[in-house]
Amino acid sequence: MTVTTEATTTAGALERLSGQGVSVWLDDLSRRRIESGNLAELIATNHVVGVTTNPSIFRAAIGSGEGYEEQLAELAVRGVTVDEAVRMMTTADVRAAADVLRPVYEATGGRDGRVSLEVDPRLAHDTAATVAEARQLAWLVDRPNVMIKIPATRAGLPAITEVIGAGISVNVTLIFSLERYRAVMDAYLAGLEKAAAQGLDMSTVHSVASFFVSRVDTEIDKRLTLLGTDEALALKGRAALANARLAYEAYERVFAGERFLALAGARANKQRPLWASTGVKDPAYQDTLYVDELVAPGTVTTLPEATLHAVADHGAVTGDTVTGGYAQARADLAAIERLGISYDEVVEQLEAEGVATFVTAWQDLLDAVTKSLNSKGVDA
Repeated sequence: MTVTTEATTTAGALERLSGQGVSVWLDDLSRRRIESGNLAELIATNHVVGVTTNPSIFRAAIGSGEGYEEQLAELAVRGVTVDEAVRMMTTADVRAAADVLRPVYEATGGRDGRVSLEVDPRLAHDTAATVAEARQLAWLVDRPNVMIKIPATRAGLPAITEVIGAGISVNVTLIFSLERYRAVMDAYLAGLEKAAAQGLDMSTVHSVASFFVSRVDTEIDKRLTLLGTDEALALKGRAALANARLAYEAYERVFAGERFLALAGARANKQRPLWASTGVKDPAYQDTLYVDELVAPGTVTTLPEATLHAVADHGAVTGDTVTGGYAQARADLAAIERLGISYDEVVEQLEAEGVATFVTAWQDLLDAVTKSLNSKGVDA
């Protein structure tokens, strides 16, 4: 994995983004990034106030072996299983990153300074196992600024409620549809109500809802291109932004509603929308598109390092680009639907593909670690 050793210092756009109430989280983590001081530098110079991880990120980091040789050798000597080895390495990285971000966590009252760690993606359709895994990961990391990532599958929804109800902060991931997003917010509120009933301090419980962006355009643009009409081609690059803007509208409504306001009196926190998958996949689009066009107060944007530096270099952050666009967003999605492209079909496909991608990445990571342990004379 290539890590930039000198963080970009031209952070004007990132400063403006932060000034608009958007928290910038880095969508990457590796041991080298932590130990080289690069993460601390990005925090100091590029307005980074959080870190997200996923199985693909750990596959790239640990699969390379760089920085993990000593721990792998120790794990091999102990004769641990490959699953235990992977968990020991990933939780060690998250714990170290959480320590680097601890001053941000303290300064923001727990709002930022967060590091997210995902449950085993193979458990995405098993509620009880997801809850047990979330509890175990929170215990293993043992840092107040960790967030446990739970996928927004149907089985994930009750798991979100249980984990929030236990007082554990959660990053809900792999949200593609507006309907599922509303269910995620409902699961979060149910979790807060559960926590309140048990007398827990809700002010310490935080959550973000990771709404995926670029993958929506990738799939819908492909279908629009196949149609090939002028009307279809004119709608390319508009579905993802429309979807995200309507998600923010739903967020505004839910967290201004009576159900949350009753909890807010007990110092409960809103579940902030997080824009995920913000790296542009189509080179025809501006590389800062999904940052510039999704600026709204109270949101999080999680950026791969390349996108972070692109925004710092030439991001066009001019103010709120979300709340005035709800009518156009509805019109864009309706126009796409009229062309015969099913929104429900697309988002269901994207969720299935998202889970499958992370399962594959996790298995690749397990295979790489198995190979490393075996090379040290241990049968993993």
